[in-house]
Amino acid sequence: MSQFATLTDGACAVLGTADARAKALLSRRVAQAWRDKVLPEIGSTAPPDRPSRPERPELLAPGRMPRRRSAGSLATRVALLHALAHIELNAVDLAWDLIARFASPDLPRSFFDDWVTVADEEGLHFLLVSDRLADLGAGYGDLPAHDGLWEAAVDTAHDLMARLAIVPLVLEARGLDVTPAMIRRFEGAGDLESAAILRIILRDEIGHVAVGMRWFDWMCQRNRNDSLPMWRKLVKTHFRGALKPPFNHEARQTAGFAPDFHEGLCNAADARL
Repeated sequence: MSQFATLTDGACAVLGTADARAKALLSRRVAQAWRDKVLPEIGSTAPPDRPSRPERPELLAPGRMPRRRSAGSLATRVALLHALAHIELNAVDLAWDLIARFASPDLPRSFFDDWVTVADEEGLHFLLVSDRLADLGAGYGDLPAHDGLWEAAVDTAHDLMARLAIVPLVLEARGLDVTPAMIRRFEGAGDLESAAILRIILRDEIGHVAVGMRWFDWMCQRNRNDSLPMWRKLVKTHFRGALKPPFNHEARQTAGFAPDFHEGLCNAADARL
Protein backbone atom coordinates (compact mmCIF):
# COMPACT_ATOMS: atom_id res chain seq x y z
CA MET A 1 0.00 0.00 0.00
CA SER A 2 1.13 3.55 -0.73
CA GLN A 3 1.52 6.09 2.06
CA PHE A 4 -0.57 8.46 -0.07
CA ALA A 5 -4.27 8.18 -0.78
CA THR A 6 -4.16 9.86 -4.21
CA LEU A 7 -1.73 10.99 -6.89
CA THR A 8 -2.16 14.64 -5.93
CA ASP A 9 -1.36 13.74 -2.30
CA GLY A 10 1.92 12.32 -3.52
CA ALA A 11 2.54 15.31 -5.78
CA CYS A 12 2.06 17.72 -2.89
CA ALA A 13 4.34 15.63 -0.69
CA VAL A 14 7.11 16.01 -3.25
CA LEU A 15 6.46 19.74 -3.49
CA GLY A 16 6.55 20.00 0.29
CA THR A 17 9.91 18.23 0.63
CA ALA A 18 12.74 20.71 1.18
CA ASP A 19 15.82 18.46 0.98
CA ALA A 20 16.86 18.24 -2.68
CA ARG A 21 17.90 14.59 -2.75
CA ALA A 22 14.90 13.51 -0.68
CA LYS A 23 12.64 15.43 -3.11
CA ALA A 24 14.13 13.64 -6.13
CA LEU A 25 13.91 10.22 -4.47
CA LEU A 26 10.31 10.81 -3.39
CA SER A 27 9.46 11.91 -6.92
CA ARG A 28 10.62 8.53 -8.19
CA ARG A 29 8.77 6.63 -5.44
CA VAL A 30 5.46 8.39 -6.08
CA ALA A 31 5.85 7.77 -9.81
CA GLN A 32 6.44 4.07 -9.18
CA ALA A 33 3.39 3.90 -6.93
CA TRP A 34 1.28 5.41 -9.70
CA ARG A 35 2.63 2.94 -12.26
CA ASP A 36 2.01 0.05 -9.87
CA LYS A 37 -1.57 1.30 -9.43
CA VAL A 38 -1.30 1.43 -5.66
CA LEU A 39 -2.53 5.04 -5.87
CA PRO A 40 -6.23 4.44 -6.52
CA GLU A 41 -7.22 7.82 -7.95
CA ILE A 42 -5.93 11.19 -9.11
CA GLY A 43 -7.40 13.24 -6.27
CA SER A 44 -7.75 16.99 -5.84
CA THR A 45 -5.17 18.01 -3.21
CA ALA A 46 -4.19 21.63 -3.87
CA PRO A 47 -0.46 22.33 -4.28
CA PRO A 48 1.39 25.03 -2.32
CA ASP A 49 1.99 28.37 -4.00
CA ARG A 50 5.70 27.67 -3.85
CA PRO A 51 7.54 24.37 -3.33
CA SER A 52 9.81 23.79 -0.36
CA ARG A 53 13.49 24.09 -1.13
CA PRO A 54 16.75 23.60 0.78
CA GLU A 55 18.41 26.56 2.49
CA ARG A 56 21.21 26.37 -0.05
CA PRO A 57 21.92 27.33 -2.80
CA GLU A 58 21.61 31.06 -2.42
CA LEU A 59 19.08 32.27 -4.99
CA LEU A 60 20.07 35.34 -7.01
CA ALA A 61 18.33 37.38 -9.66
CA PRO A 62 19.28 36.03 -13.10
CA GLY A 63 21.24 39.20 -13.91
CA ARG A 64 23.46 38.74 -10.84
CA MET A 65 24.56 35.22 -11.75
CA PRO A 66 28.27 34.90 -12.62
CA ARG A 67 29.02 34.13 -16.24
CA ARG A 68 30.09 30.60 -17.08
CA ARG A 69 32.92 29.86 -19.48
CA SER A 70 33.74 26.78 -21.50
CA ALA A 71 33.90 23.46 -19.66
CA GLY A 72 37.68 23.24 -19.52
CA SER A 73 38.62 23.71 -15.89
CA LEU A 74 37.27 21.62 -13.04
CA ALA A 75 35.69 24.71 -11.47
CA THR A 76 33.84 25.57 -14.67
CA ARG A 77 32.62 22.01 -15.16
CA VAL A 78 31.35 21.96 -11.57
CA ALA A 79 29.55 25.28 -12.19
CA LEU A 80 27.88 23.90 -15.31
CA LEU A 81 26.77 20.74 -13.53
CA HIS A 82 25.55 22.73 -10.54
CA ALA A 83 23.41 24.90 -12.81
CA LEU A 84 22.05 21.76 -14.46
CA ALA A 85 21.22 20.19 -11.09
CA HIS A 86 19.27 23.33 -10.19
CA ILE A 87 17.34 23.15 -13.45
CA GLU A 88 16.49 19.48 -12.87
CA LEU A 89 15.33 20.11 -9.31
CA ASN A 90 13.06 22.88 -10.57
CA ALA A 91 11.81 20.49 -13.24
CA VAL A 92 10.79 17.96 -10.59
CA ASP A 93 8.66 20.61 -8.89
CA LEU A 94 7.27 21.92 -12.17
CA ALA A 95 6.07 18.47 -13.21
CA TRP A 96 4.36 17.68 -9.91
CA ASP A 97 2.90 21.18 -9.66
CA LEU A 98 1.32 20.71 -13.09
CA ILE A 99 -0.18 17.38 -12.00
CA ALA A 100 -1.63 18.71 -8.76
CA ARG A 101 -2.61 22.21 -9.88
CA PHE A 102 -4.47 21.12 -12.99
CA ALA A 103 -5.89 17.80 -11.80
CA SER A 104 -9.32 17.45 -13.35
CA PRO A 105 -11.72 14.62 -14.27
CA ASP A 106 -11.90 16.24 -17.71
CA LEU A 107 -8.33 15.07 -18.42
CA PRO A 108 -7.69 11.47 -19.47
CA ARG A 109 -5.59 9.17 -17.30
CA SER A 110 -2.96 9.09 -20.04
CA PHE A 111 -2.31 12.79 -19.37
CA PHE A 112 -1.27 11.95 -15.83
CA ASP A 113 0.65 8.88 -16.98
CA ASP A 114 2.76 11.10 -19.23
CA TRP A 115 3.50 13.77 -16.65
CA VAL A 116 4.28 11.24 -13.92
CA THR A 117 6.88 9.78 -16.30
CA VAL A 118 8.31 13.26 -16.80
CA ALA A 119 8.46 13.83 -13.02
CA ASP A 120 10.16 10.47 -12.52
CA GLU A 121 12.81 11.19 -15.14
CA GLU A 122 13.48 14.67 -13.79
CA GLY A 123 14.12 13.11 -10.39
CA LEU A 124 16.54 10.66 -11.98
CA HIS A 125 18.33 13.49 -13.79
CA PHE A 126 18.84 15.41 -10.55
CA LEU A 127 20.25 12.34 -8.84
CA LEU A 128 22.62 11.58 -11.71
CA VAL A 129 23.97 15.13 -11.78
CA SER A 130 24.13 15.34 -7.98
CA ASP A 131 26.14 12.12 -7.83
CA ARG A 132 28.48 13.40 -10.52
CA LEU A 133 29.03 16.61 -8.55
CA ALA A 134 29.97 14.45 -5.57
CA ASP A 135 32.46 12.55 -7.74
CA LEU A 136 34.08 15.90 -8.53
CA GLY A 137 34.25 16.93 -4.88
CA ALA A 138 31.26 19.28 -4.96
CA GLY A 139 27.58 19.25 -4.11
CA TYR A 140 24.30 20.90 -4.93
CA GLY A 141 24.05 24.11 -2.93
CA ASP A 142 27.75 24.95 -3.10
CA LEU A 143 27.18 27.71 -5.67
CA PRO A 144 24.47 30.34 -6.13
CA ALA A 145 21.55 29.71 -8.47
CA HIS A 146 18.73 31.79 -9.89
CA ASP A 147 14.99 31.57 -9.32
CA GLY A 148 13.87 32.48 -12.82
CA LEU A 149 12.51 29.03 -13.65
CA TRP A 150 9.82 29.11 -10.98
CA GLU A 151 8.59 32.45 -12.34
CA ALA A 152 7.15 30.47 -15.27
CA ALA A 153 5.05 28.43 -12.86
CA VAL A 154 3.74 31.57 -11.15
CA ASP A 155 2.92 33.26 -14.45
CA THR A 156 0.98 30.24 -15.73
CA ALA A 157 -0.65 29.02 -12.52
CA HIS A 158 -4.12 29.92 -13.81
CA ASP A 159 -3.99 28.28 -17.22
CA LEU A 160 -2.95 24.76 -18.22
CA MET A 161 -2.52 25.71 -21.86
CA ALA A 162 -0.19 28.53 -20.90
CA ARG A 163 1.77 26.18 -18.63
CA LEU A 164 2.19 23.68 -21.48
CA ALA A 165 3.15 26.43 -23.93
CA ILE A 166 5.88 27.84 -21.71
CA VAL A 167 7.42 25.06 -19.60
CA PRO A 168 7.88 22.14 -22.00
CA LEU A 169 7.64 24.10 -25.26
CA VAL A 170 9.94 27.02 -24.40
CA LEU A 171 12.05 26.18 -21.36
CA GLU A 172 12.60 22.46 -21.92
CA ALA A 173 12.84 22.93 -25.67
CA ARG A 174 15.68 25.36 -25.05
CA GLY A 175 17.50 22.54 -23.32
CA LEU A 176 17.41 20.60 -26.58
CA ASP A 177 19.24 23.48 -28.24
CA VAL A 178 22.04 24.01 -25.72
CA THR A 179 22.76 20.50 -24.43
CA PRO A 180 24.63 19.17 -27.49
CA ALA A 181 27.19 21.98 -27.19
CA MET A 182 27.58 21.22 -23.48
CA ILE A 183 28.20 17.56 -24.32
CA ARG A 184 30.94 18.55 -26.74
CA ARG A 185 32.54 20.81 -24.13
CA PHE A 186 32.67 18.05 -21.54
CA GLU A 187 34.02 15.59 -24.08
CA GLY A 188 36.64 18.12 -25.12
CA ALA A 189 37.71 18.41 -21.49
CA GLY A 190 37.98 14.61 -21.23
CA ASP A 191 35.00 14.42 -18.85
CA LEU A 192 33.23 11.54 -20.54
CA GLU A 193 31.25 10.63 -17.40
CA SER A 194 29.51 14.01 -17.32
CA ALA A 195 28.97 13.92 -21.08
CA ALA A 196 27.26 10.52 -20.76
CA ILE A 197 24.85 11.93 -18.17
CA LEU A 198 24.03 14.84 -20.45
CA ARG A 199 23.26 12.40 -23.27
CA ILE A 200 20.72 10.63 -21.03
CA ILE A 201 19.15 13.96 -20.13
CA LEU A 202 18.98 15.07 -23.77
CA ARG A 203 17.29 11.82 -24.79
CA ASP A 204 14.69 12.12 -22.05
CA GLU A 205 14.08 15.82 -22.60
CA ILE A 206 13.16 15.15 -26.23
CA GLY A 207 10.42 12.95 -24.79
CA HIS A 208 9.33 15.68 -22.38
CA VAL A 209 8.96 18.21 -25.18
CA ALA A 210 6.99 15.59 -27.12
CA VAL A 211 4.66 15.18 -24.13
CA GLY A 212 4.18 18.93 -23.96
CA MET A 213 3.45 19.15 -27.68
CA ARG A 214 1.04 16.19 -27.58
CA TRP A 215 -1.07 17.63 -24.80
CA PHE A 216 -0.93 21.19 -26.09
CA ASP A 217 -2.27 19.91 -29.43
CA TRP A 218 -4.90 17.86 -27.58
CA MET A 219 -6.15 20.90 -25.68
CA CYS A 220 -6.16 23.04 -28.81
CA GLN A 221 -8.24 20.43 -30.63
CA ARG A 222 -10.63 20.16 -27.71
CA ASN A 223 -11.05 23.94 -27.66
CA ARG A 224 -11.14 24.19 -31.47
CA ASN A 225 -8.01 26.32 -31.61
CA ASP A 226 -5.19 26.13 -34.11
CA SER A 227 -2.00 25.16 -32.28
CA LEU A 228 0.46 27.49 -34.00
CA PRO A 229 -1.24 30.88 -33.46
CA MET A 230 -2.39 29.84 -29.99
CA TRP A 231 1.16 28.91 -28.95
CA ARG A 232 2.54 32.18 -30.29
CA LYS A 233 -0.14 34.15 -28.46
CA LEU A 234 0.59 32.41 -25.17
CA VAL A 235 4.35 32.83 -25.52
CA LYS A 236 3.91 36.52 -26.26
CA THR A 237 1.76 36.88 -23.15
CA HIS A 238 3.65 34.72 -20.66
CA PHE A 239 7.30 34.46 -21.71
CA ARG A 240 9.44 37.41 -20.68
CA GLY A 241 12.41 36.76 -22.92
CA ALA A 242 12.89 36.15 -26.63
CA LEU A 243 13.50 32.89 -28.43
CA LYS A 244 17.07 32.87 -29.67
CA PRO A 245 18.69 30.63 -32.28
CA PRO A 246 20.45 28.39 -32.97
CA PHE A 247 17.76 25.72 -32.67
CA ASN A 248 18.35 21.98 -32.53
CA HIS A 249 16.04 21.26 -35.45
CA GLU A 250 16.64 17.52 -35.39
CA ALA A 251 15.78 17.12 -31.70
CA ARG A 252 12.79 19.45 -31.92
CA GLN A 253 11.38 17.63 -34.92
CA THR A 254 11.90 14.29 -33.18
CA ALA A 255 9.72 15.70 -30.41
CA GLY A 256 7.05 16.69 -32.93
CA PHE A 257 7.80 20.39 -32.46
CA ALA A 258 7.76 21.79 -36.00
CA PRO A 259 10.19 24.57 -37.03
CA ASP A 260 7.24 26.81 -37.95
CA PHE A 261 6.64 27.34 -34.24
CA HIS A 262 9.95 28.59 -32.93
CA GLU A 263 11.41 30.06 -36.12
CA GLY A 264 8.39 32.22 -36.84
CA LEU A 265 8.31 33.49 -33.29
CA CYS A 266 12.03 34.14 -33.25
CA ASN A 267 11.83 36.21 -36.44
CA ALA A 268 9.21 38.42 -34.82
CA ALA A 269 10.81 38.56 -31.37
CA ASP A 270 12.69 41.80 -31.83
CA ALA A 271 9.47 43.52 -32.81
CA ARG A 272 7.79 41.98 -29.72
CA LEU A 273 5.75 39.80 -32.09
